[in-house]
Amino acid sequence: MSTRRLTVAQALVAFLAAQHTERDGRTQRLITACWGIFGHGNVAGVGQALLESGTDLPYLQGRNEQAMVHAAVGYARQRDRLAAHAVTTSIGPGATNLATGAALATINRLPVLLLPGDTFATRPADPVLQQLEVPYAGDVSVNDALRPLSRYFDRIARPEALVPAALQAMRLLTDPAETGAVTLALPQDVQVEAYDWPVEFFAERVWPVRRPAPDPAELAAVVRAVRAARRPLLIAGGGVHHSAAEDALRALVDATGIPVVSTQAGKGSLRHDHPADLGGVGHTGTAAANDLTRTADLVIGVGTRLSDFTTASATLFADPAVRFVGLNIAGADAAKLAALPLVCDARAGLEALADALRGHRVDAAYANEYAAGKARWEEVVARVYAAPDDARPTQQQVLGALDAVVGDTDVVLNAAGSLPGDLHKLWRARSRRQYHLEYGYSCMGYEIPAAIGVRLAAPDRPVWALVGDGTYLMLPTELVTAVQEGVNINVVLIQNHGYASIGGLSEAVGGERFGTAYRFRAADGSYTGPPLPVDLAANVASLGVQVLRAATVGELRTALAAARASDQPTCVYVETETADTVSSDPGTHAWWDVPVAEVATRPAATRARQEYEHRAQARRRYL
Repeated sequence: MSTRRLTVAQALVAFLAAQHTERDGRTQRLITACWGIFGHGNVAGVGQALLESGTDLPYLQGRNEQAMVHAAVGYARQRDRLAAHAVTTSIGPGATNLATGAALATINRLPVLLLPGDTFATRPADPVLQQLEVPYAGDVSVNDALRPLSRYFDRIARPEALVPAALQAMRLLTDPAETGAVTLALPQDVQVEAYDWPVEFFAERVWPVRRPAPDPAELAAVVRAVRAARRPLLIAGGGVHHSAAEDALRALVDATGIPVVSTQAGKGSLRHDHPADLGGVGHTGTAAANDLTRTADLVIGVGTRLSDFTTASATLFADPAVRFVGLNIAGADAAKLAALPLVCDARAGLEALADALRGHRVDAAYANEYAAGKARWEEVVARVYAAPDDARPTQQQVLGALDAVVGDTDVVLNAAGSLPGDLHKLWRARSRRQYHLEYGYSCMGYEIPAAIGVRLAAPDRPVWALVGDGTYLMLPTELVTAVQEGVNINVVLIQNHGYASIGGLSEAVGGERFGTAYRFRAADGSYTGPPLPVDLAANVASLGVQVLRAATVGELRTALAAARASDQPTCVYVETETADTVSSDPGTHAWWDVPVAEVATRPAATRARQEYEHRAQARRRYL
């Protein structure tokens, strides 16, 4: 047997450089780069291996381990989960910093390979620097915190264990139903240990990304349900994008007239101006989408996890006889809400449905009804976006100004705060992958590093990271990476002096906006004094990013256009009015179950509890 003598780290890097995916006849590299921050737990192992590999596995330098995972996730999502990045860290805090990013990747079903350093397998000294000592187990390290956050976890305690572990890791990364964070923990002594590897381990290997077809019996049951429905409705989830099923969805909708609403991950599955696209659904959805969903008698979920934001905490689907169809590549998701399951690839399933429903179309009166609802909501969007040039903009008017600047190829990216609600209601998605909302984990700090990942995946597409001041302060460090690497991203930094989203929620649940404003303490000890004299624009500029300040709507429009034309990382900084015009429109809201104190002395909490008990009565089990 022919062998090749390499360290474990060198063997892993050589193996990763030879892995590919294939879907629809197109083959591409699976692991295209490795992010890394080096410490004593990986500098002599994976670090040396990356150096020795040259360009076989390109290296990307990060500033924060969590941010590196976010960048990798943004990259994988933009590449339809067919290509991914690896992330290497040292042991100790470098490894535990991976946890938030790992949870985000796994919840959103997005592939990322985590390679944290680990403490000595041979235990020459015990403990070593940054080692967690656990009295009841000698084989536990901080990396075990990644076990429940990973779709696959292994600790490579011996060189020969790398072979099966690496193959399992690639299988999970490329499985569309099982993918997420995959962790191979690498003890620092094992990383540098030499071994005679079979040369076959380094052979070019292609992992097919399958498109399973629907089961004929399941398909027949679903077709019968659709044909029997008077008011069918389709919820497009992120699986539509992951499967590149947008054309198949449009063909089905054009043929049948079934209206489409979308989750945060699925928005953009149809263009905003398609007659059957009613926009976002659920707690952050449009009035048009939610009004129609309340009366639907058949709800077809395609590639969605049906989270509480989508279902309005199990209150949105109000028809007493409503039934569900779950078209999903993951069997667990297909069965949610006691749905008729259709376990298959989204594109394959939609194409099969279109073929089986040939000649079927919804009633014309139903189509006219949802068309009228769509037109009414477009009037709301136009009214909210409108603003005179000399006005200080609201957050919604910031989106209106950006809407007027972007083209079909731009990518707009956000994850947390009050922006996801405004974007889900108002944004006019023009193309697939334009609307990039991470709302599975809704992680503050995701936006800037993920924008770098998106731009690396699609260097020809302008990318916009939309962040509030709270999110910016969580994780601005990768702006330095964007400058260093020449990754031209645009950041829109909205200053509203605190946690605007949670402030609004706090007020709604009787919390009276406690602890949500960025202000000095007042005489009574509360944070209700003047705003803090923080200049975030100056902070951005200190990291090497071009900054454009805008005080009015007119200045904002000019700044956004200049940022889009810029050839370097650019930030548009704007302070906003706090008026929430769109949320005051009747019918835009659907409930979200955030429990309220059952006993309280403050009147605001007592009133909120009464409202909560009233709303909770609408919850139901869909059986």
